[in-house]
Amino acid sequence: MMTSQSVLTIAQQALEVTVLISAPLLLTALAVGLLVSIFQAATQINEMTLSFIPKLLAMFGALILGGPWMLETLVDYIQRLYTSIPQMIG
Repeated sequence: MMTSQSVLTIAQQALEVTVLISAPLLLTALAVGLLVSIFQAATQINEMTLSFIPKLLAMFGALILGGPWMLETLVDYIQRLYTSIPQMIG
């Protein structure tokens, strides 16, 4: 039987998986953005497009390195969710 507690549990797990999957890319973009902004402040270069290419390359690298883990985490969550459907229904 689907109760409000089970709905909240599913929503909480979905949010946890979302944060786990997005964290490597967001942290990579944050770190590279910080490094580029420090470089820009030190060199007095105020070009807005300068940070785009390093962030893009760093996020591509993070996706290559963390992609299999991210996919495995997402597939594991979806499998757990689908296998729990019979218990939710009745």
